Amino acid sequence: MPSTDPLRSQLSGYLDWHEAHAGFDAAVTGVPFELQGRQPQGLPYSPWQLLEHMRIAQADILDFCRNANYVYKKWPDDYWPADPVPPDAQAWERSVAAFRRDRDAMKALASDGSVDLHARIPHGDTQTYLREVLLVADHASYHVGQLVLVRRLLGNWTGR
Repeated sequence: MPSTDPLRSQLSGYLDWHEAHAGFDAAVTGVPFELQGRQPQGLPYSPWQLLEHMRIAQADILDFCRNANYVYKKWPDDYWPADPVPPDAQAWERSVAAFRRDRDAMKALASDGSVDLHARIPHGDTQTYLREVLLVADHASYHVGQLVLVRRLLGNWTGR
């Protein structure tokens, strides 16, 4: 249910923002399997690596927000897939679905009036829930832009 609090509504919307640039859903739609694992010349990542990195990072931040027994991952090894190619033809859609599911969970957290967005996360250092929601949105926006660029370089972007 959408929040009646304007800040919470804006934060929730910011997580899948697409007003000023392409959003996640546009960036991941229409990437054929043969291009998902291709790295354009001069770039260190494929569309698959970008998608998986976004999914892993968002899931990690969500886990940090919800899990008192959160265990920190090792940077960068645990956040980027080593193989530029997806393991199978269905991996892309599984990753997209997982990203959307976790994005919806972050939106629910941002909209939940029982969560004090300015409160420090009890098992964190100085992080607040607001910081983590903004971090997820900012991180996704940054990498969606990269994914659009990679798709352009691979000749697979129509400018949605």
